[in-house]
Amino acid sequence: MSNGFETLAIHAGQEPDPVTGAVVPPIYATSTYKQDGVGGLRGGYEYSRSANPTRTALEEALAAVEGGVRGMAFASGLAAEDTLLRTVCKPNDHVVIPNDAYGGTYRLFSKVHERWGLHYDPVPLGDLDAVAAAMTQKTKLIWVETPTNPLLGIADIAALAQLAHENDALLVVDNTFASPYLQQPLALGADVVVHSTTKYVGGHSDVVGGALIAADKGLGDELAYHQNAMGGVAGPFDAWLTLRGLKTLGVRMDRHCDNAERVVDLLLAHPRVTQVLYPGLDEHPGHEVAAKQMKRFGGMVSFRVDGGEQEAVDVCDRTKLFTLGESLGGVESLIEHPGRMTHASAAGSPLEVPGDLVRLSVGIETVDDLLADLTQALG
Repeated sequence: MSNGFETLAIHAGQEPDPVTGAVVPPIYATSTYKQDGVGGLRGGYEYSRSANPTRTALEEALAAVEGGVRGMAFASGLAAEDTLLRTVCKPNDHVVIPNDAYGGTYRLFSKVHERWGLHYDPVPLGDLDAVAAAMTQKTKLIWVETPTNPLLGIADIAALAQLAHENDALLVVDNTFASPYLQQPLALGADVVVHSTTKYVGGHSDVVGGALIAADKGLGDELAYHQNAMGGVAGPFDAWLTLRGLKTLGVRMDRHCDNAERVVDLLLAHPRVTQVLYPGLDEHPGHEVAAKQMKRFGGMVSFRVDGGEQEAVDVCDRTKLFTLGESLGGVESLIEHPGRMTHASAAGSPLEVPGDLVRLSVGIETVDDLLADLTQALG
């Protein structure tokens, strides 16, 4: 019998404790484990970098909600990304990346892995011909964000998976913006899903973490080997907090989407707003693809204002309920200026974002309060 998403999020990997019956997995705050004779491990646990029962519970739950065979929890999303790249790529290999990617991902490629000899090309992933033209015999990965950060572009996961596999490459999908509740990349043909679990999975702005979920056991085992060898793992308390957040992901995402749709309506009608970027809009160039591969369109909204960069900065400074801050996906609403904040590392690059752009992470507060705050901030 197959279980639904919310059931998996609450129960997968989280059987009641056999000793006490506790329904919540304990925080195993231990670095090492007693062995019953040399090599006599209890449950396979020997050292908490290699495995920890709290982290195992999270990893099993993440694999279940993404429909993968193996999940791995990391200290941050970038730790997960770095482990993935160093597992499947070597110097002189090539990766196709989005021309609108998270600034930290771009920095990882341009400032860290490029020095190591990994080549990359930023490409508009909504243009399959452009992706095909960018691929070479050395292309090992197509790296996808959909929706992208911060311009909310959409890429066709199934079509890109076919293109990758025809060229003996893997398809990696950063599913952070959509969350596993709204989008299932592995079911569409992706090989690996990446998350910053700091965002919607954790959902409460109180923990930093990352994850990889693999569709294939062999690749999953290889990634897990490097996770242990490189060591950027999630600690037990971080894993426990993330697992607690995952349990309510479904109900939170429904409210995020409800509120975002109301915010979009307000922005569309406001004379100071020159463009609204949201995949739920019929006029969004990726709308049809998003409707095909997403359950709903998410809680992230970006928009552009008249008056240029300074006015965008001023709008960010004038909000009272929307908190000016980086990150996203928490229960509270956030506002930021990508060009000067999350995407400052992309300035002067092909991934530079418009100066008049504002990005919202729409929270789960009373929506009328959010609308009133945006109205006064826009003036």
